[in-house]
Amino acid sequence: MILGATVFLGTKWKNMRFTYTEANLLPDHDTVNIQYNKFLDIFGEEGNLIVLAVKDSALFTPENFNNWNTLNRRLQALPETTLVMSTENLQTIKKNVQEQRFDLEPLTKGKIKNQQQLDSITDKLFNNLPFYDKLLFNKEDRTLRSVVYMDKEIVNTSVRKDFIFNDFIPLIEDFENQTGLDVKTSGMPYIRTLNSQNIIDEISMFILAALGVTSLIFFFFFRSFRATFISMIVVIFGVMWAFGILGLLNYEITVLTAIIPPLIIVIGIPNCIFLINKYQQEYQKHSNQAKALQRVISKVGNATLMTNATTAAGFATFIITESKLLKEFGIVASINILVIFMLSLTIIPIIYSFMATPKTKHLKHLNRRWVEGFVNYLEHLVKYRKISVYIASIVLLVASIIGIYKIRVSGSIIEDMPKSAQFFKDIKFFEEEFDGIMPLEIMIDTKRKNGVMKLPTLRRMEELQQLIEETPHLSHPLSVVNLAKYIKQAYYNGNPKYYELPTSQENTFILSYLKNGGVQGNVLNNFVGNEGQVARITTFMKDIGTDEMEKIEEDLKTKIEKLFPTDRYTVTVTGKAYMFTKGTNYLINNLVVSLALAIFLISLLMAYMFRSFKMIVVSLIPNILPLLITGGMMGYLGIPLKPSTILVFSIAFGISVDDTIHFLAKYRQELKLNNWKIKKSVFAALRESGVSMFYTSIVLFFGFSVFMISSFGGTKALGGLVSFTLLFAMLSNLVLLPTLLLSLERSVANKEEFIEPNIDILTHDDEEEELEASEDETDEKK
Repeated sequence: MILGATVFLGTKWKNMRFTYTEANLLPDHDTVNIQYNKFLDIFGEEGNLIVLAVKDSALFTPENFNNWNTLNRRLQALPETTLVMSTENLQTIKKNVQEQRFDLEPLTKGKIKNQQQLDSITDKLFNNLPFYDKLLFNKEDRTLRSVVYMDKEIVNTSVRKDFIFNDFIPLIEDFENQTGLDVKTSGMPYIRTLNSQNIIDEISMFILAALGVTSLIFFFFFRSFRATFISMIVVIFGVMWAFGILGLLNYEITVLTAIIPPLIIVIGIPNCIFLINKYQQEYQKHSNQAKALQRVISKVGNATLMTNATTAAGFATFIITESKLLKEFGIVASINILVIFMLSLTIIPIIYSFMATPKTKHLKHLNRRWVEGFVNYLEHLVKYRKISVYIASIVLLVASIIGIYKIRVSGSIIEDMPKSAQFFKDIKFFEEEFDGIMPLEIMIDTKRKNGVMKLPTLRRMEELQQLIEETPHLSHPLSVVNLAKYIKQAYYNGNPKYYELPTSQENTFILSYLKNGGVQGNVLNNFVGNEGQVARITTFMKDIGTDEMEKIEEDLKTKIEKLFPTDRYTVTVTGKAYMFTKGTNYLINNLVVSLALAIFLISLLMAYMFRSFKMIVVSLIPNILPLLITGGMMGYLGIPLKPSTILVFSIAFGISVDDTIHFLAKYRQELKLNNWKIKKSVFAALRESGVSMFYTSIVLFFGFSVFMISSFGGTKALGGLVSFTLLFAMLSNLVLLPTLLLSLERSVANKEEFIEPNIDILTHDDEEEELEASEDETDEKK
């Protein structure tokens, strides 16, 4: 059945596809999302610009400049591009007095023949065409830029990837090889394509690294090739099912769902450790393989089901966020965690049932001195250092709360991108030269036809653009205002000192020229929509955090409210950068809700197991403390709250509770066997569960540490923080939890608190010693 299901899911791999759209963290019904979609309906996809730039005086030689123009001409010839704005096809507006109209005239005509001709062109470009300043050049550093507009129909499809890798990048490389110049390349389609490729490349790396690390640690603990091999079979099946479930649900592989296969390996190995360890412990007791396998399923199976259910609950809390990205991640992760439980609980006993019984060498690890020494040290802390344990816990708690107040929030699109990648360095270049590449749009609805071209509206827009220019982290804005200024400059024969909005009188003459054709229809469509009713102001942002973005938004909205009365105008701030910031805020606002839900769901599972409110509280304390410590560490180390690090708390809590369940499950078994003797039961549980908890925590620590090799800052932070949290959770569950049980023994450990029927949930077939002897005799007869 397992093989058949695996083959079936394998056929669904063909449905897997990598996402070609940007992560939308906001729910579809959110106001910001609705406004952004309205903008797209009017002006189309805004993230379709790719920019090229060269900052090198060697560009301004006839040969290199001609090669630059040739490159732009070849880019324009590609079917995937709709327009390339560059020196090759740059149009200047000329006044035609005879026909009383404006004409478009190219800046360059054919090849540049000598240096004198080139100097004349560059002088005109840098000194007489302010409309193109910060758009096609940076006058101060003489950096030259080209803007490539991709076809909006393919910018969110797989065609984009083929275009970037097969056509675009080879053309850039040819130019660099010919001229020796370094071309800086950026823009959202380009960044997204290279970033997505990095994600694809890292999936196989994570899977291999997770398999390698966990198998090595597993072998180090068990010193058994066959136990290691069986565990690898289980997690490999788990990975195959994970890919199959992604295909079955027709979900795209995103930066989050890409980490699920290695995550299944990291979570699956602890299941194998508990099951194999229990099998070997049982076999060591009575040397009966059938009974050992039966008790693995009946004793550890229930507890393992609960631990996997709590882990799945931690991931399932993302389903309530209404963010498609997180919802899909939560669904696939929680399903696959329950799947890996089912696979481990069936595959391991089945394989062992066909194999020879364990030999003495396979059981040696159960009696290692260093493991025994570790458990003895824990016993010593719990027995004689209760006060020290509580003081250390309180000190850590206070320090963590102080650190939590230092946490900053980051809503940057590019912060998690690999810092060593060339495209990230190019982003920083464009931030320095052109003040950013992350699009921020302001849409102005005048509520009347041709309302945009009215001078009062243009003057209001100009005032808003002046504020944008004065705002740090924002680039030089571009709108119909710039075009109106350029047209006035052309009316005065190209004199740059007239690059300003026309007066009412001038506007009359200029309009008469515009009505005769030439310019208006060709250019206005980029800036004005809905029959002249709606205008856009486009600016670009640097890589800034949420706090800075909120200040900018507040300043802009204050100015907008003064300039554009709500009864006459509707003004919307939108754009990809703005959307991402709002999405980050949305996730952070839901962090407390999702974490509270995780605690509630896990508390319900605890209540089902123990039916004791006191035990629920005692079990939660050792797991909430590590989360607070992690939050404090983030504050002290300057790790911001962002979409990637927000996941840490729910994931870590869901996994860390596993140790609590295993410990308390064994503790309850011991209570019954030891006639409710508290101390004896606590130390017996610590001795038996402590080894498995230590093994699994080490595997989890190094397993999640695998994600730290990622080039993505978010994945790296996720791996490091979860590893750190789980290590603290292990110590908390092995030291603080038994200390609490001993300190509160009279109030949490009596027959009234543990209702008899519930014991069967975890101790099915866990008979008293005399009944076990009887069962042994019956088994032997069978």
